[in-house]
Amino acid sequence: MKTVHGPTDHVVVVGAGLSGLACALHLLGAGRRVTVVERDASPGGRAGRVDLGGFRMDTGPTVLTMPHLADEAFAAVGDSLHARMELMALDPAYRATFADGTSLDVHTDGEAMEAEVRRFAGPAQAVAYRRLRHWLERLYRAQMRRFIDTNFDSPLQLLHPDLARLAALGGFGRLDRRIGHFISDPRLRRIFTFQALYAGVAPAQALAAYAVIAYMDTVAGVWFPKGGMHALPRAMADAARDAGADLRWQAEVHALERQAGRVTAVRLATGERIACDAVVLSCELRSAHQLLGRSPRRPVRLRQAPSAVVLHAGTDRTWPGLAHHTLSFGAAWERTFDELTRTGRLMSDPSLLITRPTAHDATLAPPGKHLHYILAPCPNTEVGPSTAAWRTLGPRYRDDLAATLERRGLEGFRASVQEEMLVTPLDWAAQGHAAGSPFSVSHTFAQTGPFRPRNLVNGLDNVVLAGCGTTPGVGVPTVLISGKLAAARVTGNARRTPPARPSLSRAAGDDAAVALTGDAHDPS
Repeated sequence: MKTVHGPTDHVVVVGAGLSGLACALHLLGAGRRVTVVERDASPGGRAGRVDLGGFRMDTGPTVLTMPHLADEAFAAVGDSLHARMELMALDPAYRATFADGTSLDVHTDGEAMEAEVRRFAGPAQAVAYRRLRHWLERLYRAQMRRFIDTNFDSPLQLLHPDLARLAALGGFGRLDRRIGHFISDPRLRRIFTFQALYAGVAPAQALAAYAVIAYMDTVAGVWFPKGGMHALPRAMADAARDAGADLRWQAEVHALERQAGRVTAVRLATGERIACDAVVLSCELRSAHQLLGRSPRRPVRLRQAPSAVVLHAGTDRTWPGLAHHTLSFGAAWERTFDELTRTGRLMSDPSLLITRPTAHDATLAPPGKHLHYILAPCPNTEVGPSTAAWRTLGPRYRDDLAATLERRGLEGFRASVQEEMLVTPLDWAAQGHAAGSPFSVSHTFAQTGPFRPRNLVNGLDNVVLAGCGTTPGVGVPTVLISGKLAAARVTGNARRTPPARPSLSRAAGDDAAVALTGDAHDPS
């Protein structure tokens, strides 16, 4: 594994999102002095927080999987995720509702899910689910160490026996077809293929290897931190501070000083100069390239993933059909992905992710109130409506979403809203996200593994990249790994991710929370 050259005693990490904080913790654990500079007033990056009328709204990811990856970052400094925050395992992980009026609870426990599939689709599909689950477990084992938790220096690293294992598992076929090899019920197939949206590729075109995301969701488990998802970067920042990191808030980087092929200092917008031995840029990929003064040459320009419209709604009621996470599928499926990735139209029959964090933490809303988060995938601004078009399109689309929710069983939704925040590609673009998409660079084959933008910078001996635009990619688990991989480029310590630990302390299932409220992911 290639590493940065020269001294690395003092490292400046630009950006206090999940990848930057994970990197900082791993660097601290390896004995480096670390300064973290963040343009915002608090940690989190995408995983931020807005307080609106007593509602505490997470502005980024709402689905937490593979929490042991976060625990690994805490452990690097002798700390613990569970000493810092309370995690609750969600059961069901999701509730899926379909256009034909049926619904399915997605359990990560194998026996519980097999029973639910038998109820929903019959005994043959229950047997098929068991076969699929076994395949997902094998797929994860084949990919994690060699293709996800690794720093690529050359495509030749793919030439390993694990590549043959992945090929033997059908990992280089198409996702939709491979899942269909096990599951014939089209509704069930959606449960194990909708995750392709995280990768920015339709299931019919995505590699079957991307089913590893379905493993994370449907086998390894989905979790919720008390205090919301923003509690995770808060806890990581606290652990970094306690381990000796110098954390600078509202410290926007203006320039990088260079000398003889090295960055020698980070200069802030205030004029302050922070001397350093190495720099980790965990900001947006486009922002990193602007600071570097260039983008690496590629045969084909980078393709951005689809975007999303998010409606954060603080309401005076909720609905008994909602779980903590509810997938509300429209009748359309292939057409939906075609609209999102090719024609650039808004979904004509939308599939939505509805998250209700107050199902497990009532303190996120005023007493007796509820918080709902509705995520509607949409085309990015390179494929679909322009950034400027969203100024007028956004409010109209918000009304369309509200009407869709009411048709699908959330009667009185519009009248129940007391506080709301609408986020569209216009807002994502204003935050610096390329093509108005918070999901960064899509995971086409040409933008995956060794073909994804590297985390080393040619021509500079001591600069490393981290975040969802580089290795290994988009999503909370992968950006946590990205931070660790970036730290390894500095320190030379390539720690391997331990196996997932499903025994992490579990809370009572959704039913207990539902009893209190009358009811029960997010491509990030």
